[in-house]
Amino acid sequence: MDGESASALYPRLAGQHHQYIAKQLGDFQSGRRKSDTMSSMAADLTPEEMLALGVFFEQKPTKARTALDADLVAVGRFVFHRGNEFSGVAACASCHGERGLGTDQLPRLAGQVPKYIESQLKSFEQRERTNDNAIMHSIASRLSELEVKAVAAYISTLN
Repeated sequence: MDGESASALYPRLAGQHHQYIAKQLGDFQSGRRKSDTMSSMAADLTPEEMLALGVFFEQKPTKARTALDADLVAVGRFVFHRGNEFSGVAACASCHGERGLGTDQLPRLAGQVPKYIESQLKSFEQRERTNDNAIMHSIASRLSELEVKAVAAYISTLN
């Protein structure tokens, strides 16, 4: 109810942009985004209900997580803000904002569950998640395993 995930595999919805939540629910409903669980949950929702759910969760307070590995978070901070010019990885902040707050069209990343970020980057990299911008495939396919874990750790500390 407070938008906090019950599992490290699921996203934090608290503070997420209402339009983004509504779009994702619509994508689950239409099959553009794959998830047996979410597709069945979204199956009977009207566009108005999807938007109302988005507004509900957007208004929930957010909180940053404590960094468990300061060195890993430092690598993540670097990649998030500067990218990796040697592998062609763009800075996450160039689209999602300096504080990871996103936009109506791009998700808020700040405070997101690290394992969820890792799984979504893997899904983009393997082209299992195709409902969103193709740019994410290009970025995710260039990230090393260390960079994925580091960026996910850093993002979780943002608020």
